[in-house]
Amino acid sequence: MLNTFEKFQSAALELAGSGPIKRRLFGAYVNHLATLTDEQLPKEVREDFSSFSRAMRAVRPMPGEDAVTATVRKMSDGDANRYAAQIVTMLGIVVRSQVYQRAPASAPVVQLYAAEA
Repeated sequence: MLNTFEKFQSAALELAGSGPIKRRLFGAYVNHLATLTDEQLPKEVREDFSSFSRAMRAVRPMPGEDAVTATVRKMSDGDANRYAAQIVTMLGIVVRSQVYQRAPASAPVVQLYAAEA
């Protein structure tokens, strides 16, 4: 199973691919991010991701489609670009939170003195 970082990274790579932005956004969300839960996300990104996920399912679907398909179909390219940028921003937050978690709690301070000649 992929971890949260890998899912966001895969989503960002899909966004960087070729084709219309709405198709890339749809793929990034459905293929990589839609199954993420709050427990899998760093606290710093939960609210943004929750808001983003709601926005990706905002439109009532027509018969034969799901809410994500309907939402992406109805959004403008500008909105799709904005949501794509939000995915990349959340990736940055996920990376920073992982780096922070791996950093030592406190590094020893070493004082250096200049040698007097």
